Amino acid sequence: MKEKGQKIGPAQGPLAKMEEKIIALWKDKNIFEQVLKKNEGKPYWVFFEGPPTANGRPGIHHVLGRTYKDLYLRYKTMQGFMIKRKAGWDTHGLPVELQVEKELEISGKQFIENLVPGDKRASIELFNKKCKESVWKFKDEWEKLTVRSGVWLDVQHPFITYERSYMESLWWICKQLWEKDLLYQGHKVVPHCPRCETTLSTHELAQGYKEVTETSVYMKFQSADDPQTYFLSWTTTPWTLPGNVGLAVGPEFTYVKIKTQGKHGEEFWWLTKERLSILEVVAYA
Repeated sequence: MKEKGQKIGPAQGPLAKMEEKIIALWKDKNIFEQVLKKNEGKPYWVFFEGPPTANGRPGIHHVLGRTYKDLYLRYKTMQGFMIKRKAGWDTHGLPVELQVEKELEISGKQFIENLVPGDKRASIELFNKKCKESVWKFKDEWEKLTVRSGVWLDVQHPFITYERSYMESLWWICKQLWEKDLLYQGHKVVPHCPRCETTLSTHELAQGYKEVTETSVYMKFQSADDPQTYFLSWTTTPWTLPGNVGLAVGPEFTYVKIKTQGKHGEEFWWLTKERLSILEVVAYA
């Protein structure tokens, strides 16, 4: 019974104490190991987890996600399946590199390749070494959280994505897919980082995505029927203009024709009514 005015935090409450007793019991009786041994030789049920990166501290959202995953593993275990429950560490990716760049107070490939002045190979090796060190920064906190949240994972024998055995396994899988004619070449529009010169995943975008205002280009396309008439078109990718073969119009838009003063006299421009705000209109034609 708590006294009046006494505050009980989440780590000291009755539920927290009960959880600690259960975890201690599991550890004392080797429950996790017994469960694995009990289902040896049974059909496998495989669950591939998106492993965490230990260069960032775990948060409450990680507990929630892992709890949901653990429910499936416990349910399938009770059905008699063998589940390895192998823990893993994601040691690749742009967030890792960006974190190391911040620590070194550099930004961009040109600085990475000159960490050892005049020696590009040694510079990259040094940067890779620091990245490998960075990914283990909060390893202990992750393992403590895993135990404290009651999630059963084999943290003693994890897979690590930067290890050669892991990478070669992925290449082996790709080879099997290729031999079964399950790979194809396609095209996909993806976010691109001009600074890093690489594509960006949804996760990487979430690390610091923000909308910014950039300079864009409005092009005038001359009408084939009237050299004084132009169609306005806006683009954020002017480098694709040489490959353009035509202009598209939308039947749901309202287009207007305006008269304005060009460099060489009077001109007429076609554009959508909604975009009139970008112009200083002289008169409607």
